[in-house]
Amino acid sequence: MMMNERNVILYIAASMDGFIAGEDGDIGWLSAVERPGEDYGYAEFISSVDTVILGRKTYDKVLSFGIPYPHADKQCYVVTRTVRPDEGNIHFIQGDLAGLVRQLKEQRGKNIFVDGGAEVVQMMQQQSLIDEYIVSIIPVMLGNGIRLFKGTTVREDLRLIGSRSYDSGLVQLHYRTAGK
Repeated sequence: MMMNERNVILYIAASMDGFIAGEDGDIGWLSAVERPGEDYGYAEFISSVDTVILGRKTYDKVLSFGIPYPHADKQCYVVTRTVRPDEGNIHFIQGDLAGLVRQLKEQRGKNIFVDGGAEVVQMMQQQSLIDEYIVSIIPVMLGNGIRLFKGTTVREDLRLIGSRSYDSGLVQLHYRTAGK
């Protein structure tokens, strides 16, 4: 990797059966692996990024927690179908996601964090815009809900960079796309 090459990294949790949320968008099941003092590498990861791309539903879900927006110190791009004015470093975008990613990768900076949701992940995966996948598998089976890789039709070969298991049962998988 070149010194100023920026990678687009999906960092996300999924149930053992491949869901990122329940049917109604519920993510309460993520607490099944909460352990005092254990962040599963999140602090290290988040310090390696300065830009976040996420979907409008995910953005709204985060705001519904009633806490300060956790990425306020980063450039954020919310993918939405509705035109909205920017709010400081939060930019609401429609249209050319590939163009945005190209533009961001041409700029100097840290890595780019894809924070979900499923529709944004699908759009980015379909266009081969994701360089790395860090997926934390939570030891729970939801049975139904919102799939992480819904509607995936593009084959993508991946290389394992690493894996890590935790006492809570969470297993974190880190892959890089083979062509990148």
